[in-house]
Amino acid sequence: MTTYAIDTAHSEITFTARHMMFAKVRGQFKSWTAALSYDARDTSKTAVQVDIDAASIDTREAQRDGHLRSDDFFSAEKFPKVTFKSKRIERAGEKKYKLVGDLTIRDTTREVTLDVEQTGGGKDPWGNQRLGFSAKGAINRSDWGLKWNQTLEAGGVLVSDKVDIEVEAQVIEKS
Repeated sequence: MTTYAIDTAHSEITFTARHMMFAKVRGQFKSWTAALSYDARDTSKTAVQVDIDAASIDTREAQRDGHLRSDDFFSAEKFPKVTFKSKRIERAGEKKYKLVGDLTIRDTTREVTLDVEQTGGGKDPWGNQRLGFSAKGAINRSDWGLKWNQTLEAGGVLVSDKVDIEVEAQVIEKS
């Protein structure tokens, strides 16, 4: 088992939701940490822990970000952390996995599954061993109590319930 730390300068957690049911709004979390214990020979022993600062949400629109931090959505003052803790990982092909874990938002924990691909690995110019991973999944935000919305005159709602999540991660082996 090898322990890795996240290289946040070369990693990101992003999300996409529909606005008015036809336009995509993209965002990211700017402040987060992650730890990975990885066993290349027996990936079922792999463990991942991610801690996200809810107030670090950034959609490139200050007013919207403030609303997302409010009690209508993340309630970031009351619930400052969003966390993901893996429960198991299942092989789904060559360097592909199903990562199952508990996602906690606003003190509500639900199981989610992310499709993960190991995108590469090797030594960097400074002699550090690195691995790269890409993960994708989707959640229904209402399952975590993020239910605020507005009905549109033409039908539909202002903000989609479905939120797509993407993670690009580069990790560095701890010495």
